[in-house]
Amino acid sequence: MIERVSRQQPVQPISAAAQRVRQGAGFQGLLQQELQKAAPAQEVAFSKHAMSRAEERGIEITPSLMDQIRGSMVRAQAKGATNILAMDSEKAFIINVPHAKVITAITQDEMRDSVFTNIDGAVFL
Repeated sequence: MIERVSRQQPVQPISAAAQRVRQGAGFQGLLQQELQKAAPAQEVAFSKHAMSRAEERGIEITPSLMDQIRGSMVRAQAKGATNILAMDSEKAFIINVPHAKVITAITQDEMRDSVFTNIDGAVFL
């Protein structure tokens, strides 16, 4: 006689992250939270070269801009990028992600004729 054995899988508790997704917190927000937990936000530093370029080119380094740069670094780090071009319509920065260091700053006029080499990612600010 053949006997059927019913195996019930134990119910796994839903993780806190999964509960927040179900409650509508959104994947992007949760990803940012988890990335910040895994790797605390590094302070972004400007190299001497980048500072002098920003001054020469009239690029104002504001707290808001620093937050944008830091955010672009976090997103690039999540994708495994090491050297990125972070840009908006007016300015761009070459950033070394592992060292959290801005290498240079470029204005819109200079972007038109430039070729960016030795980068492995681009992020819009």
